[in-house]
Amino acid sequence: MTKQLFFLLLLFTGNISFGQLSNLVKSDSITYPVHQNNIGKITFMGNTIPIEKFKESDFLTSFELKKKTDLNIRVFMGNSLTNYLHTLSPESTADELVKNGNYQFTFLVDNIKIYEENLNAGAGSAESKNQRTVFRVPLISSSNEDSWGVFLWNRFLMNGGQDALSSGEHALRIEIRPYLKLTEVVVGKLLAEGQIKVVVPEVKIDEKLVRIQAIKPLKDWSISTDHIDTAKIEALNKKIGTQSYKDITSIVVIKDGKLLLEEYFNGAKRNALHDMRSVGKTFASTLMGIAIRDGYIQSEMKQLNAFYDLKKYQNYSPEKDSISLKDLLTMSSVLTGLDTDPQSPGTEENMYPTANWVDFTLNLPVDETKLAAKRWEYFTAGVVVLGDVVHQSVPNGLEQYSAKNLFQPLGITNYKWQLTPQKVANTAGGIQLRSLDFAKYGQLYQNQGSWNGQQILPKEWVEKSLSHQMTISKNEYYGYLFWNKTYQVNGKDYEVYYCSGNGGNKIMVFKDQPWVIVITATAYNKPYGHSQVDAIIQNYLIPAIVK
Repeated sequence: MTKQLFFLLLLFTGNISFGQLSNLVKSDSITYPVHQNNIGKITFMGNTIPIEKFKESDFLTSFELKKKTDLNIRVFMGNSLTNYLHTLSPESTADELVKNGNYQFTFLVDNIKIYEENLNAGAGSAESKNQRTVFRVPLISSSNEDSWGVFLWNRFLMNGGQDALSSGEHALRIEIRPYLKLTEVVVGKLLAEGQIKVVVPEVKIDEKLVRIQAIKPLKDWSISTDHIDTAKIEALNKKIGTQSYKDITSIVVIKDGKLLLEEYFNGAKRNALHDMRSVGKTFASTLMGIAIRDGYIQSEMKQLNAFYDLKKYQNYSPEKDSISLKDLLTMSSVLTGLDTDPQSPGTEENMYPTANWVDFTLNLPVDETKLAAKRWEYFTAGVVVLGDVVHQSVPNGLEQYSAKNLFQPLGITNYKWQLTPQKVANTAGGIQLRSLDFAKYGQLYQNQGSWNGQQILPKEWVEKSLSHQMTISKNEYYGYLFWNKTYQVNGKDYEVYYCSGNGGNKIMVFKDQPWVIVITATAYNKPYGHSQVDAIIQNYLIPAIVK
């Protein structure tokens, strides 16, 4: 049989298996011999090799998993993704298919399925889905290549892959299928698969670093004598010490108002100030609540036009006048700003280079699509305005007000505010504290706003803050600059309200448990930052604390 005839049979067989539908869009032609000979395969490579130079002799069959390395896959298909999705919903348009479908990735280690994910429909361009029949995906990048593939790989690691790829040799297999979500999720037949041997070197660690760290006496916290699962914490410490969990600097656990666990890593010590980035946003909510208590601000329902002459700013429209402080607290204002969209005019990356961050925010246009129904969109610039409102409303400004009314009552003396260009305390995420003091802040909310018998924050404000004000996604909500989600451990739900910052920084206030957990980390802009902290909490800390 000639190679050309074999190739035609492959294409014919592929059309049969996907329902014999004609193509909906024109896909790229299959021109390279390496593509023709490997349709339906996922191949592996280290350094990126252009497709025109890629040969079968370049396919990796074995890979050593180590620091500063690269691992890419190249997927060879007989058609484009959109045409495969067309077989799942023949009546849908190409635009509908691209908007609602993508690849399903399945990761298997030693023939055991570890992780499966329907890739977010927004990953990859419409053009690539319509046209490409061969594509490269970086999984591990020594140069921190910005790709959905790197994030996907890290989610695989944080959801069982890290444990499955223990020291030794393993068979890693990846499978790709099309999926489409309309009224329900439909998954198509296998498009491509590939396997590689992964060699994981054994990492030795000083056993002293594995043991639970003794808590030294201190005046601010009573030390708990409650049980904690030592084996679980030592297993966690080993993963942090071997860099399976990277860039973790501290873990503090408070139970029943007492210090149960205090651990430091990667050179950090008790008195170190931690830059927890957007964790500092939540302090804007706290200070707003205190300012309302003191009568300097009437309520969170006050509108922006009570504090600014909005007609003096660019892109004025009457809808701006109706923006309330609550809209900014819940990240649901009609201003055009979404930090996760680089094309959004109001993204924080556009704000930081400007000379006045408040002016930048108030100059933004209204998003017409948000007028009919409010929706949650992560919007740093709006929190800067909240800080400015407090700053101009309270005596002596935000920085001195926070010192007198928040930090002093909590006994916090060692801290540092970053400042905006106008020398105002930066509520975008610019407060640095010790881990133990961040724990005090979390415990303040666990105590319904009181500390040592003093009601620092009104109980009513705590209740509003720790509530489901906005829906982010299924089982994920937002309060007054607090996130909310639920962990499930051994069949039991553990709901938590939390502050979150770039790099995997968290203050967790548990709803139905007397716990506060603080984790500090420096994995800034790393794809594993948040996912590894979720794994730490769900797989180690909650099981270690539960009796």
